[in-house]
Amino acid sequence: MTDRPFVHLHVHSQYSLLDGACRLPDLVKAATEDNMGALALTDHGNLFGAVKFFNEAGKNGIRPVIGCEAYVAPHSRFDQDPVGVDGRRPYSHLILLCENERGYHNLCELSTKAFLEGFQYKPRMDKELLREYHEGIIALSACLGGEIPRFLRQGKPELALRSALEHREIFGENNFFLELQDHGLPNQKVVNEGLIEIHKETKIPMVVTNDVHFMGQDDFKAHNILLCIQTKMTRAERQSSGKMAYTPEHYFKRRAEMWNRFGDHEEALLNTAKIAERCLFSFDTHSRHYPQFRVPEGEAGLNEYFERVVRQGYQHRIEQGLLKSRHAQKKEDYDQRLEREIDLIKRMDLAGYFLVVWDFIRYARENNIPVGPGRGSAAGSFVSYCMAITNLDPLRYGLLFERFLNPERVSMPDIDIDFCMRGRQDVISYVTQVYGRQNVAQIITFGEMKARLAIRDVARALGMPLSKVDKVAKMV
Repeated sequence: MTDRPFVHLHVHSQYSLLDGACRLPDLVKAATEDNMGALALTDHGNLFGAVKFFNEAGKNGIRPVIGCEAYVAPHSRFDQDPVGVDGRRPYSHLILLCENERGYHNLCELSTKAFLEGFQYKPRMDKELLREYHEGIIALSACLGGEIPRFLRQGKPELALRSALEHREIFGENNFFLELQDHGLPNQKVVNEGLIEIHKETKIPMVVTNDVHFMGQDDFKAHNILLCIQTKMTRAERQSSGKMAYTPEHYFKRRAEMWNRFGDHEEALLNTAKIAERCLFSFDTHSRHYPQFRVPEGEAGLNEYFERVVRQGYQHRIEQGLLKSRHAQKKEDYDQRLEREIDLIKRMDLAGYFLVVWDFIRYARENNIPVGPGRGSAAGSFVSYCMAITNLDPLRYGLLFERFLNPERVSMPDIDIDFCMRGRQDVISYVTQVYGRQNVAQIITFGEMKARLAIRDVARALGMPLSKVDKVAKMV
């Protein structure tokens, strides 16, 4: 145990898809047990785990440092750069850490544009984007895959020096660091010596990191299997290909281990904690930011317009025969339910939310795009039925509004809507046009390897016969 500070600033979780074998609770637990006080998350090219990591770290008294290991195009992000003769993909790595709220917003911009504008094998940004969105971001030169280490490996120290100065110019005097690592990889010693020379010549500060991809040394073999699944290779094929980019040293080292290995670089070790102290960004997990519905001219206000739409819809349902059905409830029951729901929706400031959903469902129906009748807890809302968001009378089926919305509910209400697949993109385009591209996102889903699939994938990586594997998988 050591009292000397060290914070991991280069860490990959399971959100570095098929390349990280660390679960977020395990990372935070290890940092807590070692009294690190802070921890960074820098998954490959994305911020998928940022909110979960922030919440997990906060629960355990760990300062979360939000970041990512970005992919940077060699030229413009719009170029489709050729794969190198050695099979190397056209990008280099760069660690980006959020120092403050501005930094987080800029990192989101960089990540989004990397996916939408620069995607080639990986979501790539370029130095033009880094110049535009550098404010509030601290950058580290990354692993052997970084631009500066690559030049040093290629025996081009002058290009490495030029790249280091360019990065300092982009991010600022105190916001760019040269990253020392030691995982026993070929060329790592040469790269570290080159980085130290650049530091002496330019005074660009250094920082020590360990490129964490799994929790303990014993997890190295399991992580290697994960990479085999990613690359669709067997373990033997991967070994013979020379693509073993990891060693058992890519694990979550304790502070004492890092000080024992890098004790000659005290300032670079101390810089890890100094950087973490500067990273003060935190998510506001309490405020609610509702979609903005533009009330037509001449209307009194949002709540009044919402109420008018609902009451007109209620009258329309009555005209359609709501009260004449043999399953109909008493009119007083419908009236009471309507008043209760309207009152609660207005008190919870959700009128705009309902109007936005009503608006794009109306657009779909007016353009002959089939819309589902409603599913999930939203089918318990009589207001949704009156607004034609759903087509199920909740009183007829005894559905509870409180399952969908109540004052004690912590999370936002969720209205699930099904559109015909042939017209779904038209609806998305309409919402984007009316409410702004920056306010529309499609929800991502993550596939998980459950027991059967994991058995089959691992066996494939081990080169086992499919007939044997299938028997085992079917027993699960």
